Amino acid sequence: MTEQDRVTVNDARGPVNNGVGPQYVFYGVGADWMVRKGVESLRIAREDRVRLADRFIPPLGYRVAADRLEKPGSVVLLEAPPGSGRRAAAIMLLHGLGEDGIVDEEETRFEELPATDQDEDPLAPGEGDRFLLDISGIADEEAYVKAQHRLAVRRSQVQEAGAHLVVVLPSGMEHARAPDLEPHTVTLGRPRGVAVVTRYLRMDRMVFSPADLRSADLQRLCDRSPMRELARLAGLVRVARDSGRYGAGFAGWLDQAMHAVADRAGEVGRQVTTVRSAPERALLLTTAVFEEARADTVYEAWHGLMRTVRHQEETTTELARTDFGERLAALGIERDPDGRLRFERLAYADAVRTYFWTNFPGMRDDLRDWIGHAAGLRGLTTDDRVNVVVRFGERSLAVGRPDHLFDLVVRWAGSVTGTSCDPRAVAALELGLSHERYGGWFRRRMYECVRSGPASDGLVRVLTVACLQSLGATHPEQAVVRLHYLAVRKGEAAREAREALFGLVGRDRRLYRLLIDRLRDRTRREPRRAEPHLNVLAELLRSDRAPDPPPWPDLFLGWEAVFSQPPTELWSPLVSSWLNTVASDSTREMALDVMVGATHGRTAALHRLYTIAYDWTRLARHSSRAAVAALFWHHIDHAQYARTKSTERAGAGPRTTEEER
Repeated sequence: MTEQDRVTVNDARGPVNNGVGPQYVFYGVGADWMVRKGVESLRIAREDRVRLADRFIPPLGYRVAADRLEKPGSVVLLEAPPGSGRRAAAIMLLHGLGEDGIVDEEETRFEELPATDQDEDPLAPGEGDRFLLDISGIADEEAYVKAQHRLAVRRSQVQEAGAHLVVVLPSGMEHARAPDLEPHTVTLGRPRGVAVVTRYLRMDRMVFSPADLRSADLQRLCDRSPMRELARLAGLVRVARDSGRYGAGFAGWLDQAMHAVADRAGEVGRQVTTVRSAPERALLLTTAVFEEARADTVYEAWHGLMRTVRHQEETTTELARTDFGERLAALGIERDPDGRLRFERLAYADAVRTYFWTNFPGMRDDLRDWIGHAAGLRGLTTDDRVNVVVRFGERSLAVGRPDHLFDLVVRWAGSVTGTSCDPRAVAALELGLSHERYGGWFRRRMYECVRSGPASDGLVRVLTVACLQSLGATHPEQAVVRLHYLAVRKGEAAREAREALFGLVGRDRRLYRLLIDRLRDRTRREPRRAEPHLNVLAELLRSDRAPDPPPWPDLFLGWEAVFSQPPTELWSPLVSSWLNTVASDSTREMALDVMVGATHGRTAALHRLYTIAYDWTRLARHSSRAAVAALFWHHIDHAQYARTKSTERAGAGPRTTEEER
């Protein structure tokens, strides 16, 4: 069981495009890049939950919480110490509902709720939906009181809808907890650390015996370390095995991993203390950030760092200085046969990065600027660049500087020319979105970006990809909101955002309805700026955009909004698409009646529909088209007759403004 070990799994073996619109392919930056780079992800899609379930050790109290959660409308609050795997337990409780058949995985939502208010994203739960709310990061009473007020509203919504909610409570705040929450609270214990390590090692197909895990040092680690550290320990054992550099037996791999977890910070501190010159320290840090890159590229990045921190170059010729290889050897850095650099000791690079970001706070702005340039050096592969981005991003987030990471997203995205999408910017933004503490911060920054003024095409494309690949899996409603704002802009990048938006909502009837409601609302509330929203709505309502089977009530509301406006060029492709569909599939004939009904008998609208059908039949004179048009005209005639009879009963009145257009 682990609190933060969440990864993304993608079974595809190559680029896949399963719908209309552009396909974004980043070689070396596929959906599994977080797995390969060891990034902890917030994603709770089914694949991630299945992987976590394989490694999960239920703690004391878990069964009590699971029993309480089974009832529709249930809310369970988890109380557990930090590092005990409380978040993983919350995810597994909700996941278990689907595994036990209590909810339908295909028909229900599994989402994490924001810990703070976001008025743009109402909850609107449905029956069987599952929600995670993690407020364990709250550290002061005032914020906790506000969170409990929001929780009361959400709890009521969940109970009324028959959904399920699990809340991870902050530790040490029991005195500030509202009394009405006590009946819903379950206290969890800490799972046995050795059992957690054993499970992880088994899932990595590690061959060992129980006796190999009985050392006193390992027992101390298992008893005291947070679950995330135990998961990291097991992962380092796998890395030591796969590297082939630390012997051929389990005992040696485990020993290296334990040293990496327990001793590396002290070792780095002692080395930096003895290495006093700026060039040597800069080379140590550069290698830690660019580990596994080619030596020549590291050399170039090293000199770039010294220029960024304004270190004066030595006045002597390079031939008179200590050569590069000697400097590397003195710092414990190896050059492999392929010319790539790495540290001799396992996980040493990570400890070096942690040390510099923690102990040299005045350099952080310079490090951001350095990475902004150095991550684009020509000698780097795409994988190298993503490695650099992830390493920089992890350290920036660890020291509370998410703005540094987002600054680089904007900078990299804005520097792209043509129709490409910068993989560095995508990797940086997805890393931020997946972060447990700052994921909400990045979602808000994206929201501010899409709502604000002009943005470069490169940034629009990066935001589109992030919505599609990250938010679409974790916070689909928020993805729809952000893509909507991008889709109503002008230009090719906005068109790609529209295609991404249509692809996202076309697979989910609930999201399709959400987008229709948003577009209808914008056309009503902002009549002077309604045109871009109306354009998107008309395209969304075409037959090739609708879910299968068509959601007729939702389509009616959308068509009603379009047909309430004066007839425009938008009507013809919309209506013709459904006439084509009915001509090839008679089970869709209801579209004809629903479209006519959406006009509410308005004469101008009915005349326009009649004309569109007439022009449609002339384009291709087939009997099937003639039959469909005749049926459509029948519905139109019936609506006109009903309107005429209604007018006769009410008495003739003046012509409406619409009829005069």
